[in-house]
Amino acid sequence: TVAAILIEKVLSKINLDSDIMKFSNGAEFVNWVETDKQRNIPDLIITDINMPKKTGIEVIEELRKKSFYLKTPLMILTTERTEKMKEMGRKAGATGWITKPINPNQFIKAVNTVLKN
Repeated sequence: TVAAILIEKVLSKINLDSDIMKFSNGAEFVNWVETDKQRNIPDLIITDINMPKKTGIEVIEELRKKSFYLKTPLMILTTERTEKMKEMGRKAGATGWITKPINPNQFIKAVNTVLKN
């Protein structure tokens, strides 16, 4: 998607593009987590809310149930802007929230903030 391409470009500017993994839906990512025996825990996970098979909220809830993902920064990148959705994200365990369209400078700032915490 256009957002994925922009994310890669922005992350490359702050030297975080070395191992970007992309999944086509939430269930695919959760399956990878379940079968990853080496515990290749990403430094940062960015998910959309509106994905096929599993929403970003469901993905975050499942990850936060796993002890090795308790401290992993989980950011939501979405078109959703309502306080209700943001609250759902916080309750699920999201670390940050970015709304589309992506502003590269705000995105970099948000990524740096969650990675420092």
